[in-house]
Amino acid sequence: MAEGKKLVIVESPTKMKSIQGYLGDGYEVLSSVGHIRDLADKKSIPADKKEAYGKYSIDIDNGFDPYYVESERGKKTVAELKRALKGADELLLATDEDREGEAIAWHLLQTLKPKVPVKRMVFHEITKDAIQAAVGNTRELDLALVDAQETRRILDRLYGWDVSPVLWYKVQQGTSAGRVQSAATRMVVDRERERMAFVSASYWDIEALAAPNRPQGLDESFSTRLARVDGAVLARGTDFDDRGELKKAVLVLDEAQVRELAAAIEAAAEASVTALESKPGTRSPKPPFTTSTLQQEAGRKLSMSAKHAMGVAQRLYEKGFITYMRTDSTALSTQAVQAAREQAVTLYGAQSVPLNPRTYRNNSKNAQEAHEAIRPSGETFRTPSTVSGELDRDELRLYDLIWKRTMASQMADAKYETTTVTLEVTAGGRRAEFTASGTVYTFKGFLEAYEEGRDEKRSDADKSDDQSLPAMAVGDVLRLREVEPKGHSTSPKPRYTEASLVKALEEKGIGRPSTFASIIDVIINRGYVTKRGQALIPSWLAFSVVRLLEQHFADLVDYDFTAALEDDLDAIARGEQKRQDWLQEFYFGSTDHVGLRNIVDNLGEIDARALNSTPIGDVATLRFGKYGPYLEVPDAADPAGEPRRVNIPEDLAPDELTPAKAQELIDAPVAGDRVLGENPANGKLVVVKDGRFGPYVQEADPPAAEEVDEATGEVVVVEQEPAPKKRGAKKEVAPKPRTASLFKSMSVDTIDLDTALKLLDLPRTVGIDPDTEAPITAQNGRYGPYLKKGTDSRTLQSEQQIFDITLEEALAVYAQPKYGARGASSALKEFEADPTSGKPIKLKDGRFGPYVTDGETNATIPRGEDAMEVTFERAVQLLADKRAKGPAKRPAARRTTTRKPAAKK
Repeated sequence: MAEGKKLVIVESPTKMKSIQGYLGDGYEVLSSVGHIRDLADKKSIPADKKEAYGKYSIDIDNGFDPYYVESERGKKTVAELKRALKGADELLLATDEDREGEAIAWHLLQTLKPKVPVKRMVFHEITKDAIQAAVGNTRELDLALVDAQETRRILDRLYGWDVSPVLWYKVQQGTSAGRVQSAATRMVVDRERERMAFVSASYWDIEALAAPNRPQGLDESFSTRLARVDGAVLARGTDFDDRGELKKAVLVLDEAQVRELAAAIEAAAEASVTALESKPGTRSPKPPFTTSTLQQEAGRKLSMSAKHAMGVAQRLYEKGFITYMRTDSTALSTQAVQAAREQAVTLYGAQSVPLNPRTYRNNSKNAQEAHEAIRPSGETFRTPSTVSGELDRDELRLYDLIWKRTMASQMADAKYETTTVTLEVTAGGRRAEFTASGTVYTFKGFLEAYEEGRDEKRSDADKSDDQSLPAMAVGDVLRLREVEPKGHSTSPKPRYTEASLVKALEEKGIGRPSTFASIIDVIINRGYVTKRGQALIPSWLAFSVVRLLEQHFADLVDYDFTAALEDDLDAIARGEQKRQDWLQEFYFGSTDHVGLRNIVDNLGEIDARALNSTPIGDVATLRFGKYGPYLEVPDAADPAGEPRRVNIPEDLAPDELTPAKAQELIDAPVAGDRVLGENPANGKLVVVKDGRFGPYVQEADPPAAEEVDEATGEVVVVEQEPAPKKRGAKKEVAPKPRTASLFKSMSVDTIDLDTALKLLDLPRTVGIDPDTEAPITAQNGRYGPYLKKGTDSRTLQSEQQIFDITLEEALAVYAQPKYGARGASSALKEFEADPTSGKPIKLKDGRFGPYVTDGETNATIPRGEDAMEVTFERAVQLLADKRAKGPAKRPAARRTTTRKPAAKK
């Protein structure tokens, strides 16, 4: 680094190039690549520190002092930063302006120990004006923000390391607990419990098409619904509670009554207009995006997971297209408001904006730092069409969403008029009243640009689609046709989606919006939650985990308590509460709070069997074992005997396991155990079975021969006389029967003997390589079908190729570069050099999917991203993230001991 330059440290390598260009030659911009250090693991604590820091890497008896260590990647980064710092006359810490960014800046300061002036540089967007303005408006490091982030980190370590081991021993190895993840898991489980306890109620009504009684009337038909009979209001779904009982006095008609009434109405064929009411209304736009609302809307409209949406937003921010994407603020800067209003006028006309600019109040319970809302960057917004060539598909879709939302937030209210008509018909001696509503927008306003999506609601079935109504007047007679009885059943609350769970977490004040994406990712990866379409379904494992936490750690999964922790962290961030005092009370307790340590030390006995058991009516008990959930069914003939176990289909949601469904599973014939025939090569029977790990075929010895005693008619089993054993000979271990898993395309119901024999004979020798004389085999593995020649393996395209591929075809596969025929290079794409390693980056297709590599670090392309749309900036970010994680930990080698021979007596 040249003498006299200023060193700027940012978090991400992707930002370096842009910011360097904006600042010029007087600055050198380098990246910390995220965190350079973290709490140590137990192996990294020196011997002389073990007593104080050994359990948590935190000295809980001396002010909760944390013990930090640099990661392997962090050591390399720190060395590079120290070299650059030697020639600098000033250090600018330009990490993100949130609590985590402030903590990263503090860690850099603690580690680098600079002897030059240090300033904190912050910006909300990566544009030339914003970066140059940030250099001229630096501030001091905010130690209150650092304290809040460090408290959060220590709190999460204490919580996780004290509670998770209880789950390992009482539920399942590999389970974990966390301050926010446990509350989020409980929310998903609670919603499923509500669905399981729900009792459906049925109700009937009538729908009909009405049309004016004039020549062109049929073209003006509109839908109506029966609302009242003889003045009594007809029941709707919202009139029933979750027990299937009515909440108020309304009329409930059964099917027979409704069909009789419908027939009479159809015979009458006409109805008169008895009431016509029109009401004007307005709709206001939603505020610009915060982190939470962006995740919700990206889920609703783009089907993006919260994690995926945040990853795409991160790329847009680092490329300079949007402002900082971790924010609770709905405020826009003066220049952003002006940009939105001017662009709205240009695109939609002067009437599209209100007289005065709109301002929005932040309704977030725990609003954090005063950032701007998420919006397009710059003083003039670039339209999606003008940036389409610079962004990949997902980046463009998300940018389009952000641009539209920002534009709409500064536009005029939409104006509409809703007309409600009441039709009356006398039929079968009863007076039936139908109603219909229609909405017409008289001024679209912000709807020209954008309309917010909505989550599914349980009352949606009672709502009719918006429709336009023809001109009518009270007293008009309308024709009725297509009179149709409609039966309905009430529905339970819909399951959470990622979008609605994010919304619920924010409403309850649990966690920070910037962490929601990672929290949802954790509970999915832990197996607590699975996705069916967009719905989040809890596993039975989650039920066991939540049950343990509710029974023995009630405070820790209490929603109000968890939200209160966020309030306390906010108070620390504002400097209103001391970090050490708060941690002391949380961990050791006080007169108002039991304390985590006291809870853990006084757990008492935990009945693991009861914890992992759920009665399914009187039919069976669901238990969660080592290999997952199953039904335990007592033997009616021998209640004290060994109960029968019945597997539960993997795709069966907890609320679908009713007593009736459990009985159906119990009564179903056992899949598999079907004899396919005899193996002509060895005389053994070939049987297909359905096991805990999937269907498979197996060889079995034929049953012993039978003879019938002619005198008595008794069946006698003929046993072969065993060969005499030699004295002192070791007991022979019976050979294990040959088994083979079925291919994914096969079924236990349709597999035949020939196919089963082919499976049992795998791996199949395709032939001999004429160059190396090594055999080439085709076989199936954990990651799919493949060829193997010595230690060189190649992926096959389908399982059927295992049986069909010829030697010539196999040799052709091996003649190609590994991982696919890519010509001279096996790379799908090649980029310029990585800013960290200095080596060119390549996009490749590997056995486990596409990945980017610089020759030193490999980073897998996340599921859901199109590999061919990966850009240089995205590749750099993926490699940086992988380096930040450090090398993958390999399992410890298994120790073997050699048993010494017993001493001779």
